Amino acid sequence: MIKRIFRIIITIIGFVGGYELFKVAVPSLVVATGLPVPQESIWFAILGGTMFGLIVFFITPFVITHMGNVAVWTDGKMKTIPTQDIILGVIGLIIALIIGVLLSFPLARIPWVGSYLSLAVTLVMAYLGVTFMMNRKDDFPFIYSQLSKRGPAAAEKKSSPVKVLDTSVIIDGRIMDICRTGFVEGEIIVSGFVLEELRHIADSSDLLKRNRGRRGLDILNKMQKELNIVVKIVNNDYDDISEVDSKLVKLAQDLSGVILTNDFNLNKVCELQGVMVLNINELANAVKPVVLPGEEMSAHIIKDGKEAGQGVAYLDDGTMIVVEGGKRYIGDTIEVLVTSVLQTAAGRMIFAKPKGALPVMMK
Repeated sequence: MIKRIFRIIITIIGFVGGYELFKVAVPSLVVATGLPVPQESIWFAILGGTMFGLIVFFITPFVITHMGNVAVWTDGKMKTIPTQDIILGVIGLIIALIIGVLLSFPLARIPWVGSYLSLAVTLVMAYLGVTFMMNRKDDFPFIYSQLSKRGPAAAEKKSSPVKVLDTSVIIDGRIMDICRTGFVEGEIIVSGFVLEELRHIADSSDLLKRNRGRRGLDILNKMQKELNIVVKIVNNDYDDISEVDSKLVKLAQDLSGVILTNDFNLNKVCELQGVMVLNINELANAVKPVVLPGEEMSAHIIKDGKEAGQGVAYLDDGTMIVVEGGKRYIGDTIEVLVTSVLQTAAGRMIFAKPKGALPVMMK
């Protein structure tokens, strides 16, 4: 709605500008050529205003899109600069510009080069003012303490980087629950090319892919409506890059952000490119309860294992338990004794053996 109102206002401004331009230009052009001024010059002005208004109307969406991209890029770059440093730089710039303007008055009286010399002095003073303040920012601790809401310690606190979501973590769905707990800070960024990939998956002829794509779109919709966290859609695209994963890495670099994923291969690519990654699978493995050899637990054997005589059970969080000699207890819940724990890239595996021959039936 705001974009539509802005587009209408800009169109009206374009019409008025074109009208005024043609209203002045047409009579001036006619007089310059020596021809009499036509009585219908007002219609030329209306025609010019209409042309300008239509041109502005059609190019406004393009301008708004690129202005949004520039704003996101600028915001991403500015996030790395502390707010206190920006304010100190502006203070130095204002003081230097005042001095430059005062110096420009006598310099402007110099013939021929006075105006150029005063402009050059003003620009040099502006640069020196910002540089002076930045090089001596440690000499102004009182300004930091006044600008900080929680004292000098909070002045050193850096803002949380933006989190860039990839397609796999959106489809997975666990990101919504993690954001709801409040462990994820900062803005959530979803790129236009990731949305396009989700749309293609949702339109797939394969039923499983179609359901996964629609699930991902539903998750994004719920995140925007239900969570107390900013979920921003950005239209940054890189036409010279074909792979979605490579585009994500480039976007994270431009925004100085972090990629949220559960894709093992993307994780490795980000490590090579120097981009920070938060892997949902690694988080899930990290919060699983720690099991030590010698502990006892109940395990419901559901199937046989790869090796002869083995039985397989699972904990509530999905951790696999391989029970030696547990094949004969398939369908029963028995007490087992943990013998070892193996941490793999796919997750954690627990090896155990039956504590006793008598099974403990499920309640």
